[in-house]
Amino acid sequence: MAKEIHTIGVLTSGGDAPGMNAAIRAVVRQAISKGKKVKGIKRGYAGLLQEEIEDMEAKHVSDIIQRGGTILQTARCLEFKQPEIQKQAADICRKHGIDGIIIIGGDGSFRGAQRLAEQGINTIGLPGTIDLDIACTEYTIGFDTAVNTAMEAIDKVRDTSTSHERCSIIEVMGRHAGYIALWCGIANGAEDILLPEKYDYDEQKLVNHIIANRQRGKKHHIIVNAEGIGHSTSMAKRIEAATGMETRATILGHMQRGGSPTCKDRVYASTMGALAVDLLCEGKSNRVVGYQNGEYIDFDIDEALSMDKRISEYQYEICQTLSI
Repeated sequence: MAKEIHTIGVLTSGGDAPGMNAAIRAVVRQAISKGKKVKGIKRGYAGLLQEEIEDMEAKHVSDIIQRGGTILQTARCLEFKQPEIQKQAADICRKHGIDGIIIIGGDGSFRGAQRLAEQGINTIGLPGTIDLDIACTEYTIGFDTAVNTAMEAIDKVRDTSTSHERCSIIEVMGRHAGYIALWCGIANGAEDILLPEKYDYDEQKLVNHIIANRQRGKKHHIIVNAEGIGHSTSMAKRIEAATGMETRATILGHMQRGGSPTCKDRVYASTMGALAVDLLCEGKSNRVVGYQNGEYIDFDIDEALSMDKRISEYQYEICQTLSI
């Protein structure tokens, strides 16, 4: 017999991402429409352990769908890896009447959800990360906004790079994944992209490419560098010394995490948030919501975490081809 859920908790964990507020809003209002109580948990798992738990009504999520960040705030909580801490967190959920919890975050957050499920708290994960590095889904909350923010910034850097006939190395976020760099490489027409999944650290090839393009009459050279490779400033110095071409590094940083979410991030996050509530109401647990082939689906978290996500070979190839 499926466990009936009366009170749903919601938290955001790990790095923030545009669209998290849309997901929170959807969770609260979908749950209320089904006659469930909702409790917001501040600062992720850390706030759960500190019992930073508040009742949420529909009015508490008014006027938030357009806001970046997360109204519930977020934090990382390394101590949550300890079994005794996991049991303590489950006991706190029961103390506050929370029998189902929706966790918005990335892989690390889902591992915490697994542990809570093992302790008897029904859990559903929503993929909230700008990195797009969750294998079970083609979409993660925040990626679309982050990649558009990066694209617009790179367009601006290209303008000044062209004016000064420079080489520009622009470092984008993504942790150990190269999806933002790959998409910007295509969208911005970059001459080179450096991805953790692909880069062989042969800097001489970069130097040769810059020199060859210069000889063909190109007035600038854009390199999109993924955060997982990093060291853009020192790389710029070496490339300038090797090519004689003025080279500048621009690290976009946390601006990619902020800002009003795009329409896609608002709509997809809202749909995923509502679906997460539906899954809890059906008695499901230890699931993660995903998006594949135009459909919103759910996976067992254990299965989702075991999947391997790879960079599209075709997209990587055309990024190089179209930069000629």
